[in-house]
Amino acid sequence: MTARRLETRLHPDDRIDPGKAGPQVMRHVTVNAGESPIAWLASRGLLTAAQLGAGERLRCDYERAGLSARVTMRWDAAPPGKSRGGARASDASLARIDAHRRFHAALDAAGPGLADICWRVICAGEGIGGAEKALGWPARSGKLVLGLALDRLARFYGTG
Repeated sequence: MTARRLETRLHPDDRIDPGKAGPQVMRHVTVNAGESPIAWLASRGLLTAAQLGAGERLRCDYERAGLSARVTMRWDAAPPGKSRGGARASDASLARIDAHRRFHAALDAAGPGLADICWRVICAGEGIGGAEKALGWPARSGKLVLGLALDRLARFYGTG
């Protein structure tokens, strides 16, 4: 288990007043950096084991396919020649292609309205409140919609 650490973050409800001089209000929150939003929901009994498993499989496919944005240049070694080890490099490429295909098929199975919340919360690690605001949804609707999306993903992955 990853260690918990204390971080100081500006809470989204705390507004910074540009006309106010002096220090602004900051809240101290304890954050477990290794815990995903769906693991947080599951630990509080808001998701079933099948929903959590489906969400983790989607995130695994997303990461294995290499779909996340890169911050820096790739410094990986060039693929080896055909003489030695070429089969291993092609196996890795095939696994990446398979993960890419599974990821997009899973989002298609979730449906157009539910794929957005899946990507934002499961893959991008965005909180449910932030996803609700970005999608223009009413407050507290994200958990319900995410639950429906995870049910569809569980059916797709065969875990539910």
